[in-house]
Amino acid sequence: MMKKRICLALAIGVILATSLSASAFSWKFWQKKKTPVTVENTIEKSNFELVPTMNTESGAKNVVWVGTFQLVWNDLIDELIKQPVEFVGTKSVMADNLNRKEFTTSDLFESSYYKKWGLASPKMKKEIEKSIKEKFNETSDILDSFDWTPAERKYILYAMLKKDFEYIEKFDKLPDAKFIGSKENVKYFGIDKDSSGALRRSVKVLFYNNDNDYAVALKSKQNDYIYFYRTDDNKTLDILYKDMVDKADKYNGAKWLTSEDEFKAPNLDFKKERTFDELCNKLIKNTDFMISQAIETIQFKMDETGVKLKSEAGIIMKATSVGPGHRIVPRYFYFNNRYVIFLQEKEIPYFAMKIEDAKALQK
Repeated sequence: MMKKRICLALAIGVILATSLSASAFSWKFWQKKKTPVTVENTIEKSNFELVPTMNTESGAKNVVWVGTFQLVWNDLIDELIKQPVEFVGTKSVMADNLNRKEFTTSDLFESSYYKKWGLASPKMKKEIEKSIKEKFNETSDILDSFDWTPAERKYILYAMLKKDFEYIEKFDKLPDAKFIGSKENVKYFGIDKDSSGALRRSVKVLFYNNDNDYAVALKSKQNDYIYFYRTDDNKTLDILYKDMVDKADKYNGAKWLTSEDEFKAPNLDFKKERTFDELCNKLIKNTDFMISQAIETIQFKMDETGVKLKSEAGIIMKATSVGPGHRIVPRYFYFNNRYVIFLQEKEIPYFAMKIEDAKALQK
């Protein structure tokens, strides 16, 4: 149970009706201590990577994670093979990270996801298509790429994560400007000196340590939280998230935007797909199963109105003829430089992204 703390009083003398609700957070920094679908951008793989877990190391300029693939992996462990995935004759850091199950359905509201697993068949495919249409009014981008031909002990595990939300207040469109390191201007939204007071009150300051180390948070009408964290640290997404929480907890400065403060962030609009070939065609210890296909997709759009996110993941499992045991081998909150985004419903994020090349993520 989170300890009660005294809420920060605003200098203007009124409680911000649109400020972030402290009771909705597990994070202690939200209260004061009692004592101090678009066409995929043509981005080289090295510049944009979709990673399977938040603790995956990557040298890409833009790194994105969403919890969808973890959901199907959890079902693989819990429902199908009843054990963590270990491959015969080879070590897999990716599988070990996924086996930790650091993201589960308990970190989402039931309305945000759909998942299904079972024996492959055209009937199952139709059931999934009908279900995601009824729940999200969506169609799938990956189901047609799977082989649904029935076969003995051939399983398909599938999940979709879908989020559409609007900010408490619609932000202003700001003039196109450079993103640090980009050759061309990018589109921005946010708050400038002419923005309304209501719009300013919709932004929560987490901390402002210096002009290269700061973070803010927004709350959506649907009670999602959006965090913007400006940093030059080249760490994995999970460590960046922890750093942001720790810094926010220690910050004693103003937690609201003053009339002199500004905020701006780039519009994002991209589609990305990844096949996890490094997990495929390897015998799983103590079973006769192999992963024959593993895929995850993400479509993401962020602008002055809100966020649209759609992600799918799927795994095909096949039994092999090889039995178990056989071995084979003013403060300016400008997010115009490298920064990180986290989206969250409950205790931990369901989406994280490190951005270094914003132009590559716009139409």
